[in-house]
Amino acid sequence: MEQREEKTEQALTAKLGLQQLIGKSPAFTAEINKIPILAKSDISVLISGETGTGKEMVARAIHYLSERADKPFVPVNCGAIPVELLENELFGHDRGAFTGASGCRSGVIQEAEKGTLFLDEVDSLPLLAQVKLLRFLQDKEYRPLGSTKAMKGDVRIIAASNADLESAIAAGTLRRDLYYRLNVVPILLPALRHRSDDVILLAHHFLAEKAAKLNSPAVEFSPEAERKLMLYSWPGNVRELEHVIERVVVLCTQRTIQADQIIFSGENNSPRTAFGSKKLISISTGWPTKINTFASSWGGWIPLVGPISARADVAYQPLRGRVDASAKATPFRRMIVV
Repeated sequence: MEQREEKTEQALTAKLGLQQLIGKSPAFTAEINKIPILAKSDISVLISGETGTGKEMVARAIHYLSERADKPFVPVNCGAIPVELLENELFGHDRGAFTGASGCRSGVIQEAEKGTLFLDEVDSLPLLAQVKLLRFLQDKEYRPLGSTKAMKGDVRIIAASNADLESAIAAGTLRRDLYYRLNVVPILLPALRHRSDDVILLAHHFLAEKAAKLNSPAVEFSPEAERKLMLYSWPGNVRELEHVIERVVVLCTQRTIQADQIIFSGENNSPRTAFGSKKLISISTGWPTKINTFASSWGGWIPLVGPISARADVAYQPLRGRVDASAKATPFRRMIVV
């Protein structure tokens, strides 16, 4: 009976892991759909994406859907640990390994035994630590600092980075052989600005979550508030969106959140300038020429403000160069289509 309850709890934990990965955009779901498959084996996974896209959440979902779910999940941010302490943090040390080492200390590899070790910002590892990590990946052996005896470890490694790892290899800061060992199956999480269809979906999820937690009366966004959220470029990705919604919810005293209550940290909060120095384009006639002229400066994404064939307050979708004439002439309905 106790064993059955434990398995049920594990299943619920695993399910919750996937429930936190919210989105319907094809680029996002294509990557998330790999998670249940990868959870069935111990194959190496390298998760790439900008800060705030949910790399650790993906790693946790893989862990909690795997046979290792009842064992530790140990996250380590390699970029937050001083270089001189990284080896000790990973592999531990024996007594007398260095001045002040009066006793033995286990590293995170030993702490994650039978479970999963998540190495974020793995490109921050110094080269010597990379060599030792490579050996562990190959032989499942490691040697604590100051020890003459190799130790065995049964740990799954999932790595992540927000850097261009090919450039790091070219610069000599990341070993190519380690990269190939870690990157057996890649997961590339798209930035939120490339998931415009998911912004409002995520905003409503965070609104419901934060309102329940903070006992707030807020239950919905006004159309203008949703428009403001859609116009913003989200440099901090999903994490920034969560914090923006939490800030609004904690200060909100009514059911409906208005546009002027949404504040973006360190940015001009006018929707028309939220994309930085680039200007929105007013299009009335000759739109194909104007789109072709400006598209490259937006990296394939372009906001359109003004009438096209009927009023369209904002159009903001992946660019393929034609207007969806069948869409309704309401904000966010008439847009460039994929």
